[in-house]
Amino acid sequence: KTDSACSHPQQGELNSFLWTIRRDPPAYLFGTIHVPYTRVWDFIPENSKAAFQASTNVYFELDLTDPYTISGLASCQMLPHGENLQDVLPRELYRRLKRHLEYVKLMLPHWMTPDQRGKGLYADYLFNAIAGNWERKRPVWVMLMVNSLTETDIRSRGVPVLDLYLAQEAERMKKRTGAVERVEEQCHPLNGLNFSQV
Repeated sequence: KTDSACSHPQQGELNSFLWTIRRDPPAYLFGTIHVPYTRVWDFIPENSKAAFQASTNVYFELDLTDPYTISGLASCQMLPHGENLQDVLPRELYRRLKRHLEYVKLMLPHWMTPDQRGKGLYADYLFNAIAGNWERKRPVWVMLMVNSLTETDIRSRGVPVLDLYLAQEAERMKKRTGAVERVEEQCHPLNGLNFSQV
């Protein structure tokens, strides 16, 4: 193979993150990532897509189509006992965070795509959907939120992450769906991190 062929693997050569459990019928484990599916869909090998198509039962990390899961994730992010982020962060760090979020809010209209605007998305709505109530959130969740407030991520808003896309497709195809974890199992370990671990 030439160097250019090595740098651009063919679809069949890609690492699929698909493991097969040899039984009858077979079972599959597929490792996904939490990014908009359009960023990775073309790089998912056909064997993974075929396994998904052939499966009658599909289980995800969490059931992102369940309103309880979404509300549970939102409530677990909040600081306890009415505390505010200002109460738990060092003053200078809090000020820098607040200034950064003001900058993001100012830049958001410029980061949005014409397609997002055409679908009726407003910058203020988008900012509130992502960063609303940030002063009440635990530091680890604020860190994750800030990491997602980039121009690239903003331009992908409205496109489901791979897990959600697959869950929506599974429902559309009338597959039985479920989750292998509960919200608490994801939430409590993150909430247990201290400042030196974040």
